[in-house]
Amino acid sequence: MLQLEALCKQFGGLPALADVSFMVPRAQITALIGPNGAGKSTMINCITGVLTATSGSVRFLDDELVGRPAHEIARCGIARTFQNLKLFPRLSVLDNVLTGLTCEGGDSMLMAMLRLPYLRHRERQLKLRALEALDHYGLADKASWPAGILAYGDKKRVELARATVGRPELILLDEPVAGLNAEETVAVGEQLKRLRRSGQTLLLVEHDMELVMEIADQVVVLDSGRCIAIGTPAEVSRNPLVLEAYLGRMEAIA
Repeated sequence: MLQLEALCKQFGGLPALADVSFMVPRAQITALIGPNGAGKSTMINCITGVLTATSGSVRFLDDELVGRPAHEIARCGIARTFQNLKLFPRLSVLDNVLTGLTCEGGDSMLMAMLRLPYLRHRERQLKLRALEALDHYGLADKASWPAGILAYGDKKRVELARATVGRPELILLDEPVAGLNAEETVAVGEQLKRLRRSGQTLLLVEHDMELVMEIADQVVVLDSGRCIAIGTPAEVSRNPLVLEAYLGRMEAIA
């Protein structure tokens, strides 16, 4: 579904990503892991158009994404969450999830001003889909709450609801369980497995190795902007380069 070839990103001449190549298979969970500063979030930002790659290729369903703006990439069928929460704190939980349906809301300001019956019908349908997504994540009873007053774990689930409500072809998740307790992490893991069973394709950036080993079909390991290993969780966990990337840093810190 997604193929990266020799992707590079430089900041001021310094490489954040260097010749990274891998594929994301359809209807599977691919985990992108690596030590802090390995380039994982930079990779997500380059795929989604938040950053423009210096060179290389990102192909999604045979369409080239490099150089295209973020809103066009979203319309191709790619949704994401963020490492740092990107909710609208003063908007309701429902309105935050509705922003995930922006691509389906229509483009005509004139039609919106006229408030024609078919447009009102479309808005009702979109609200129903947003409420269905909130119910899926156990948030329907908080639909009218301002997002800013939610507990941190609930905010994470609102981001998941917003990312999935548009039924995208590919979802990119940037540390979806960071800051969650053990019970919340298990719940998110079960939700991600349900998405995979429904045919959803996921690219997951995560530091929780227990979660990664449990749910990932494929693991891609970055270190200092380079891809050092690709394989199943069992294969990657035995890879000497991966062990050195993690354990070497632990020994240096100790």
